[in-house]
Amino acid sequence: MHRLIIWPYSPLHGLLSLAAWLSLGQVGGAQEEKPYGLAKRERWENTRLVGTPEPPPPYTVEPVYTNLDWAAPMFIAPEPGSDRLFAMLNGANGQPAGLVAFRDDPAVTEQSRLMELDGRMAYSFCFDPGYARNGHLYLFTNLRLARFGGGKANRVSRVVVPPASGGTIDPNTEQVILEWESRGHDGGGLAFGRDGMLYISTGDGTSDSDRWVSGQTLDDLLGGVLRIDIRESTPDRPYAVPPDNPFIDLPGARPELFAYGLRNPWRLAVDARTGQVWVGNNGQDLWETVHLVRPGENYGWSVYEGSHPFYLNRKLGPHPLTLPTAEHPHSEARSLTGGVVYHGAKWPALRGQYLYGDYSTGKIWGIRHDGQAVVSHRELADTPLAIAGFAETHSGEVLVVDHSSGIYRLKPRPRPRPRQSFATRLSDAGLFTDTAAHRLHPGVIGYSVVASAWNDGATAERAMAVPGGQQVGFNRTGAWAFPEGTALVQTLTVQREHPSGQARPFRVETRILLYQEKEWSGYSYRWNEAQTDAELVPREGGRATFRVADSPSPGGFRRQDWVFPSRADCMVCHGRAAGYILGITGVNLNREHAYGPVSDNQFRTLGHSGFFRNAPSLPSRHGDRLVDPYDPAHDTEQRVRAYLHINCAPCHVHSGGGNSRMELKLGTARDAMNLIDARPQHDTFGIANAMLVAPGAPDRSVLLQRLGQRGRGQMPPLVSGAVDRAAVALFREWIGGLKPSAVFVKNWTMADLEPALAGLETGRSIAAGRRAFERTGCAECHRFNGRGGSVGPDLSGLAKRMKPREVLESILEPSRAIADSYVLEQFTLSDGTTHLGQAQEETDGMVRLRSLSATSAPVSLAKALIVSRKKLNVSNMPPGTVNTLTEPQILDLIAYLLE
Repeated sequence: MHRLIIWPYSPLHGLLSLAAWLSLGQVGGAQEEKPYGLAKRERWENTRLVGTPEPPPPYTVEPVYTNLDWAAPMFIAPEPGSDRLFAMLNGANGQPAGLVAFRDDPAVTEQSRLMELDGRMAYSFCFDPGYARNGHLYLFTNLRLARFGGGKANRVSRVVVPPASGGTIDPNTEQVILEWESRGHDGGGLAFGRDGMLYISTGDGTSDSDRWVSGQTLDDLLGGVLRIDIRESTPDRPYAVPPDNPFIDLPGARPELFAYGLRNPWRLAVDARTGQVWVGNNGQDLWETVHLVRPGENYGWSVYEGSHPFYLNRKLGPHPLTLPTAEHPHSEARSLTGGVVYHGAKWPALRGQYLYGDYSTGKIWGIRHDGQAVVSHRELADTPLAIAGFAETHSGEVLVVDHSSGIYRLKPRPRPRPRQSFATRLSDAGLFTDTAAHRLHPGVIGYSVVASAWNDGATAERAMAVPGGQQVGFNRTGAWAFPEGTALVQTLTVQREHPSGQARPFRVETRILLYQEKEWSGYSYRWNEAQTDAELVPREGGRATFRVADSPSPGGFRRQDWVFPSRADCMVCHGRAAGYILGITGVNLNREHAYGPVSDNQFRTLGHSGFFRNAPSLPSRHGDRLVDPYDPAHDTEQRVRAYLHINCAPCHVHSGGGNSRMELKLGTARDAMNLIDARPQHDTFGIANAMLVAPGAPDRSVLLQRLGQRGRGQMPPLVSGAVDRAAVALFREWIGGLKPSAVFVKNWTMADLEPALAGLETGRSIAAGRRAFERTGCAECHRFNGRGGSVGPDLSGLAKRMKPREVLESILEPSRAIADSYVLEQFTLSDGTTHLGQAQEETDGMVRLRSLSATSAPVSLAKALIVSRKKLNVSNMPPGTVNTLTEPQILDLIAYLLE
């Protein structure tokens, strides 16, 4: 599995920005006789960009049970009262999923297959507290079930393990304990507590952004931890609900729930000494979380991702947010795997720590909690494993399940051999023969891009350093495949004000994207005032302020607040959905580059030098065409699509980190972008009847608003401190030239339409009403009969709650009657400041206010400082949403809602 650290949006994108395909002219005849940019490829060796600037973690891993074959191992645990280990395999190479057993001996050569689990996803198992007496083993699997329409569902079941070692489990002994629909994030954790209850972790049931909106609901079994009593289980009554479960008396809540608000709690463990319940929770866009689970707590998904806003306009459940016990940005973890609380004798320093890791980055951490607070938390190992689970053996070994290859055990990291340290000065990195002159090593290849992203006005010089003459895998539209030890280099230069009053070039920083141990890591070097060298920026990043040339500003200069991104910030914009390396693609490099005195097409030169292992053929023509967004010679729409592709698509693609549902990658059909005539999912910024892009109406377009501001809600969201005025002008021109898809009909009033409600029950088209619901953007904010968004109230079952006149009034006059859970309040404090939002939590001394904006975090207000507090009869729903519909269409819409 690939792991990496990438930098945030703006200045970095010159190195890693996406662009499009420029068709090559015919390469033949006289052009074949042109000199190549590089006569031959020189060799570069990476000797100083190795390891990390920080000391390595104290542990590593080594394979164990290497004489056994492993078909996608998923989970492992020691059998009570024996020397055997049980392992759950997900199946591979024609082998079905199943359960196996083997002796806990590193030299073991045989394993017995206890049970086939064909047709199932096998997640985990646990032994009954009375296993020595009853042989009961509990399984957590996922399979297709007829009772859920043939869809996928989770099953917790019990089987009986025969007492004789080497026997197989009779599948007829399987008794279903609990089943529920789940088609994506399934959870998969299973463990008995010290109280004898069975704890089960469940996911939100979907694959992206909590599409069933189950994270904050209590009327289903999704998105949380369950607690059930199976001590008196029978076929007719497989489990009971413990009377002390926290939601047992809450109307409408499933009594099995113990805690909720989790996206995908992958692995659940109970501390055998303290009874603490732990889960490792898979995040989505930016954060992975660890939770010490307590009864009745709400962990916020999908209003929050960990402690960070996700969909703040979704309704929080009836309990306040409980922050995660620990959380990791995606630079450290991207698919967190929960583990075990260690109490073995072999590793005294780890006793009492909850050990957990990450499937994608292979890192392992330990955290200790005394019941009141975290008392220690550190990284223990950095491995190449795809970590799917952990176990502690009877002998005290810590086992790590690698889903790709087998089982490993923890061991101390050997004392490293003396070597040169990681380069903390750019001149020591081996990339330049003359750092002050910015002269590249002959084996480091400079390159140019078709289009560059916005870098706050800075220009970029780019290079690729591929070690040892190794080759690179070419990809036309996606990221190229680089070998171990590759360094991708970008230097950003501004026109800075000189003491003489003139603007002179000034190198600000050089960024290096380094690939080692299947992981990309980002490092930044800050140039000194003499421009002779650059120093490694600390891992937490840094800032600088200077003045740069800017002709519209007074005096021809403006202040520039420059951000050197931290290593942890880097994954905000650069994730797996976008391919990690965002700029080095075929569509972006298919152009000429100046190799000293010779200019040549980069593919021609790189192919000739043996740079590629799958060199592109020439000539090459493709339909997707990306242009320089700043070149007015090109078509306006092409320039806009290029800008979105470079600056926005790294996040605004499926599961890419931009959770506004936009799909902005080049080649996406216009009607599939969820951009034009689409309602904002998060914030309208005070714009009446706002759209993301309102055709013909730039001032009603949230996209233009966010491009043209810095501060809250800015785009790009990080690093950039200056508005791209050329882009703002480009988008204003484009939006203004778009033809409105809907024509204004009338500013409808109750007096216009109320008389027509009498004929609502006859002659209406439900299909036309559904189209009106989607056309006006209602479906983007409101859920109805299982479809639509969740920003506004769920409209399902509306006929039971509202009469036709009330429905019409809520559409035409949305602020006339507002549900209590959506009422806004205004707070004025003693210092004169005001805060607007929804009261999310309130105590005797504090009000926790949820902001109107999904880009702003909640605010806690001390009641002692509140001077005034009043409710506002203003709805988030804009008026005039149906002013582009005719009277019959509006009546069809109401009939559809009351169907």
